[in-house]
Amino acid sequence: MVQASHDSVLDHLGRRIAGGELVPGTVLTLADLEAEYGVSRTVVREAVRVLEAKAMLSSKRRVGITVSPMSRWSMLDPELIRWRLTSSARARQIVALTELRLAVEPIAARLAALRASEDQRAEIGRLADELRRLGAEHQGDSEEYLAADIAFHDVLLRAGGNLMLTAIQSPIAEVITGRHTAGLTPAEPVHQALHNHVEAAAAIVRGDADAAERHVRGYVEAILDEVRSVPE
Repeated sequence: MVQASHDSVLDHLGRRIAGGELVPGTVLTLADLEAEYGVSRTVVREAVRVLEAKAMLSSKRRVGITVSPMSRWSMLDPELIRWRLTSSARARQIVALTELRLAVEPIAARLAALRASEDQRAEIGRLADELRRLGAEHQGDSEEYLAADIAFHDVLLRAGGNLMLTAIQSPIAEVITGRHTAGLTPAEPVHQALHNHVEAAAAIVRGDADAAERHVRGYVEAILDEVRSVPE
């Protein structure tokens, strides 16, 4: 790589680690990275610093820069998720994040039904109608559908007023985008998933917490069944 920038060094090195090319325990040196990427020591140090902040690398005197065990990585970091979604770990990453969605989104929907503002209820209803329209037009794999889907889940997570739930907006947006980019979002959405999106929105609009939780669980389970069937 000739005269790479900080961003390109960070992105390339991050992908190599996230995808398993550089396995945990691999020792790197600033000098080797500087020569490999054709950049200054300052650029290499900055890329390493960012990866250390994500706990993907650790530096020790007389040892060097070492790739950390995955158990230490900041697995909800959006950039790390993007790297894994473009690596051989893509299928495992999508399943893991969908399992996380199953753990938190039904409760987020329950809280949204109880706490959402009138504007948030209206927005959730509007976005559900948009998803239904696009799905009926076989545009489930379109950029327009992707944008509406991400916006729907953003509002859902915000509407409950729990900042811990709001904090996972970015990871969920990344996995939705990753499915789309990988061509795993069908033009005609899975009926059960789309139906439950629409019914969950209706339940939130009318303040029915039990129904909101049930329907969100229904669509995440449908998505999980779908992504678990994708070969690695």
